[in-house]
Amino acid sequence: MNAAIDLGNTFAKIAWFENEQLVKAQYKIPFEELTAILSDELPTHAILSSTSQDTQVYADLLRQQGVWVVQLSPTLPVPIGKDYDTPQTLGADRLAAAVGATVLFPNENCLVIDMGTCITYDWVSADAVFHGGIISPGFRMRFQAMHTFTKRLPLIDVVETQNKVSVPLVGKSTHTAMESGVINGLLAEVEGFMEQYRNEYGECRVLLCGGDAPFFENRLKNRIFAAPNLVLMGLNRILLYNVNVQNA
Repeated sequence: MNAAIDLGNTFAKIAWFENEQLVKAQYKIPFEELTAILSDELPTHAILSSTSQDTQVYADLLRQQGVWVVQLSPTLPVPIGKDYDTPQTLGADRLAAAVGATVLFPNENCLVIDMGTCITYDWVSADAVFHGGIISPGFRMRFQAMHTFTKRLPLIDVVETQNKVSVPLVGKSTHTAMESGVINGLLAEVEGFMEQYRNEYGECRVLLCGGDAPFFENRLKNRIFAAPNLVLMGLNRILLYNVNVQNA
């Protein structure tokens, strides 16, 4: 099997694939457990990706055990085009999610919305070209910013907020007004951007991924496709592409 390994800020994620077929995935893996997990089920090929962690130590450990490894970097060949002014600064997660969109919906325009620390909106055209998009403050970042940059606004418990069924538009306290601003503001932002993209670039598939996606997917009115493993699927496609290049 092949392994797609995504190193986040705090935890790692691994997905095992047989060719394009997702076999299983593990999430929220502490970094100190990563090597043991991979050794227990050693892949034939692996791809490592991170926006914040050094992947070299894990790549070396896998290579020592005979695994064929690639690390996602701006110079690694990928199976989509990049119409982006600064490809060397393009986040690995954004690129992998874009490739994942072409796996799920080939030959279709796709808008990929990744709701993580920041929210990214990326346009992938039907001819499999990444065109860039929008980077916006994420769910937790908005609460943190209001608390950090003002003297009297509290730090909202995000988990408590996410457990609420609905948040009224009119907040009757400072706490609920802040919740309304962040949640209803984000919903309005996402809906508005989806409409703008469709008006300017045509019909598209909207794919939603990222850690905060489950909270918002049922609250969005427009048609969306929830794809929690989109980044991992994209990493696997990039891995297969490089294996084929190597064997050509």
